[in-house]
Amino acid sequence: MKPIILTGDRPTGPLHLGHYIGSLKNRVILQETHKQYLIIADAQAMTDNFKDPQMIRENILEVALDYLAVGIDPTLSTIFVQSMIPELFEATFYFLNLVTVARLERNPTVKSEIAQKNFEKNLPAGFLTYPVSQAADILCFHADLVPVGDDQNPMIEQTNEIAQRFNHLYQKEFFKKVKALGGHYGRLPGIDGKAKMSKSLGNSIQLSEPYEQIKKKVQKMYTDPHHLHIDDPGQVEGNVVFTFLDAFDPDAEEILRLKEHYRRGGLGDGVLKQRLTQVLEEVIAPIRARRSEFAKDKGEVLRLCRKGSEEARQVVATTVTEMKSIMGVGTF
Repeated sequence: MKPIILTGDRPTGPLHLGHYIGSLKNRVILQETHKQYLIIADAQAMTDNFKDPQMIRENILEVALDYLAVGIDPTLSTIFVQSMIPELFEATFYFLNLVTVARLERNPTVKSEIAQKNFEKNLPAGFLTYPVSQAADILCFHADLVPVGDDQNPMIEQTNEIAQRFNHLYQKEFFKKVKALGGHYGRLPGIDGKAKMSKSLGNSIQLSEPYEQIKKKVQKMYTDPHHLHIDDPGQVEGNVVFTFLDAFDPDAEEILRLKEHYRRGGLGDGVLKQRLTQVLEEVIAPIRARRSEFAKDKGEVLRLCRKGSEEARQVVATTVTEMKSIMGVGTF
């Protein structure tokens, strides 16, 4: 039996380069050797976008198109929509009793996102508890592996805590420990260099971005504010252009040479940005072309999501039935 992967994204907009380098590349590679379920987490997206459900609904298609465009094969991987699996919410309800509010408040990913979204004084309960929903998504598939960006590691840790708590309470090794799989590169910053890449922060480059838009965004990238003239020595550390070149340029030796040149002076930011623009276009152009082809039949893409959701629901329903039997719930 193949090991099981569970992974996915919240449909708050098309996916960007941070998603690609963080976990999407791993998802494409591992689908050949693992049984993979890809969740489009529209219900979780409601926890901080509850005023705009139509936007979330529309973006289900956008995320699905991005999955297919990067190379996810629907004959190898199952793409499903979270809100179409009601048993996931039933499992979430039970899991909420296995974690305390204090533990959720200590989750560093949640704390960071609460601050980012200015939720400190008006925190939706759903947002605070979405790590429990994420745990249900993972555990209900008995996932072995979850490809994630490094900012999601606390979520995997909390998932394992919930699994261990369930097993301990009911004296049965029902849920297994899940392993996080990091991306090919750590967290990718936004083009402003101030936070992780995020569409909501306006500092991202989407996988569907046209060439002229890529060029425009690269020109805005943060470099070294003290590198005012070409002859000035420049700082590589914290320089977003070099961060992106490290992540996407296949010629590592040339990047080392460019770093040395930049540090001693004589290399302008414009040269680096021109190189990065071409590198990113080489990454995005084939994805953009495939996405355009899939978008010609959006009905088929949504049909794949519905079909995948039906398959996924059967798996989750079996898990929840077994879980309730262990708990002694729903049987009398």
